[in-house]
Amino acid sequence: MTQTALNVSFAPLLGWPVTIAVLALGLLAMAAAAFLLPRGYIFRVLVFALLAFGLVNPTLTVEDQEPRKDVAVIVVDDSPSQSIGDRHARTDKALTDLEQDLARFDDLEVRVVHAGAEGARTKAGLARDGTYLFEALEGALGDVPRARLAGIAMITDGEVHDAPKAGERLPFDAPLHVLLTGRKGERDRRLVVEEAPRFGLVGQDVEVKVRVEDEGEDGRPVTVRVRPGGGPPIPITLKVGQSATVHLPIDHRGENLFELEADAGKHELTLENNRAVVAVNGVRDRLRVLLVSGEPYPGERVWRNLLKSDPSVDLVHFTILRPPEKQDATPVRELSLIAFPIQELFELKLKQFDLVIFDHYRRRGLLPSLYYENIVRYVNDGGAVLEVAGPDFATEFSLYRSPLGDALPAAPVGTVTEQGFRPTLTAMGRRHPVTADLAGGEGERPTWGRWFREIDAEAKRGQVLMDGAGGRPLLILDRFGEGRIAQLMSDQIWLWARGYEGGGPNGELIRRLAHWLMKEPELEEDSLSATVQGDRMEIVRRSLEPVTTPVTVTAPSGTAREVKMGDDKDGRQTARIEVTEPGLYHLTDGTRNALAAVGSLRPIEFADVRTTAARLSPAVQATGGGIVWLGDEPFPETRRVSRGRSASGSVAGTPWLGFIANHDHVVKGAREVPLVPPPLMLLLALMALALAWRREGM
Repeated sequence: MTQTALNVSFAPLLGWPVTIAVLALGLLAMAAAAFLLPRGYIFRVLVFALLAFGLVNPTLTVEDQEPRKDVAVIVVDDSPSQSIGDRHARTDKALTDLEQDLARFDDLEVRVVHAGAEGARTKAGLARDGTYLFEALEGALGDVPRARLAGIAMITDGEVHDAPKAGERLPFDAPLHVLLTGRKGERDRRLVVEEAPRFGLVGQDVEVKVRVEDEGEDGRPVTVRVRPGGGPPIPITLKVGQSATVHLPIDHRGENLFELEADAGKHELTLENNRAVVAVNGVRDRLRVLLVSGEPYPGERVWRNLLKSDPSVDLVHFTILRPPEKQDATPVRELSLIAFPIQELFELKLKQFDLVIFDHYRRRGLLPSLYYENIVRYVNDGGAVLEVAGPDFATEFSLYRSPLGDALPAAPVGTVTEQGFRPTLTAMGRRHPVTADLAGGEGERPTWGRWFREIDAEAKRGQVLMDGAGGRPLLILDRFGEGRIAQLMSDQIWLWARGYEGGGPNGELIRRLAHWLMKEPELEEDSLSATVQGDRMEIVRRSLEPVTTPVTVTAPSGTAREVKMGDDKDGRQTARIEVTEPGLYHLTDGTRNALAAVGSLRPIEFADVRTTAARLSPAVQATGGGIVWLGDEPFPETRRVSRGRSASGSVAGTPWLGFIANHDHVVKGAREVPLVPPPLMLLLALMALALAWRREGM
């Protein structure tokens, strides 16, 4: 609809500077004439006024205008916290009522913007953590001129994470109104992780500072359950409102995940923030290894060099250079380079070692039976022992004949095979992560070099991963109590290190063997694990026996789905799925369990879900808008107000919200018409001048 507007403008015939000068001189002349010739004064003033009117040339401008509607923007918060209680229903009703109320203004265009929905994604493809309403608003205002913006209404619970702080410049110049979907005085229990280290030493505890918040319950005890790695819960008691330190054990290298969950309170908005997840990356300070070589032989230096080349290994190495039974005339002062501190190693400091290796060792009377019993207890309590057997293992001097024999999985049969053979992976060895996929072990016939000696033994228990000559057990792994033990029934792995007949994967095999003995998760033979990169999760299941059951993946929101694993390859099955929710995922196949952390482990969206006006108050006050609590107040009325006038208020207990009437328009056409034609103006001036002369002549 086009409307006509009239405007008066001035276009001086001589330009403003000359016109002003002429008018000034005319005023002086008029003043002098009024003093000297008072008769005819009125007519002279009339003449001057007509001449001045003609000089400034008043013009009537007629514009054809097309009015443009003002724009009101409604920003709707669709974030997950809006699903609490009746907030979602209040949001829908408020949006409907507000749209209907604003629709009665013909000169107002209403735009609705939804923000914070779970479908929002980060660059990595994960659901975005937090509510960002102002970011969505800025996008909606991209094509709205300042002269058309009437106002903004946000329907939210107030937990907005990009709200401008007090004093910050706002990207708009119009009233901001906030319709809060919750109620005043809401209460909710929350578990807050105040401090948590990112790294911790394996075998030690880390300290995590936590606090339980619950309005009106300060000082009351509450039970918090701690689940390390998704295992059985460990209950601890904290007092509401008081910070407390929780000790969490770091069991292995890599990511250690801990779930913390507080009991529900009397007043709960959601149980989502009663839980928290702490991720600590476990690192080993130094891997302390005790290597005891029974005598000098070619493989001794290979073991030493291999262990010393690893900067993470703190090696203590002793070699028995002279057996006690040897009798000759060698002076006592030359019998040893250093005394063998058997009491310090095997009684006082044994538990300080992560791994004990007996290489080519035989009983010589150096270690009393008591110390062998200490080693058995050390393994039973979680320690690790590797025995590399030499020919003496088949004799009466064998370690198997000591109390340590109770922990060894293989028993000697009394013979030694000395002939060329290639170590071969067993069916179990092809599935076990210690030996699976070893370079050169593919196929029925390995391509690595031969060994020439094997101590014949019988596997009493454990898992045989490699066979030697005649299919006899060569590498045996076993669990003993809380610890682990392994036996290599040959002392010639050093041939691989020397490259004999092409050598073999001695370094990789020993590394994997040591890591399995140290209980590293990636070497567990019966495990379920998951790694996350961006929005993709890779699930890996290892098993010594074929498994066909699917893996159930439970998202942080509680939704579960079954994932079919891929084909079994050497005891390893994989599957890849898309993950969108940040938080902790639970995985299980009924027997094995795993946890996987995706994105933020402590989402700010649920850090505090109480409805609040504090975050948005600075912006509301700066723009003159209003705040309405939909759960406690009547639905507000809407009005059109002039710019600069109050944009919010209350009448008889009912709040009202104002939207600016800008009266913006587009000029479609314009024409100018002089108010008085110059000839007519000149004629009138001459007539007034004639009257003045006549009056003066009377």
